[in-house]
Amino acid sequence: MPIIKILPHAEYCPNGAEIEAPAGTSVCEALLDNGINIEHACDMSCACTTCHVIVKEGFNSLNEAEEEEEDLLDRAWGLQPQSRLSCQAILARENLTVEIPKYSINHAKENH
Repeated sequence: MPIIKILPHAEYCPNGAEIEAPAGTSVCEALLDNGINIEHACDMSCACTTCHVIVKEGFNSLNEAEEEEEDLLDRAWGLQPQSRLSCQAILARENLTVEIPKYSINHAKENH
């Protein structure tokens, strides 16, 4: 099973983490299943950018981004060439390292 290394994020994962998830799982699902409560305001339907991550290692192992995802990413805070919406980024067999950006464009967070 691939391992996802999550770099430290003050709110979601202060100490960083390493989690395992089966190939075919979205990065967002893997994080949520392992207690890393990344925002996902559209309930993983590819309609917002709150689950934006920057893939530091393993980017090319992910499925290719669809046009809908790329259009949304243009609005994401801190967009990088290796940015993906974690709800659309599907794990293959390679390990990943991801960074959750410090900010999102979602001003009204759930559960706060």
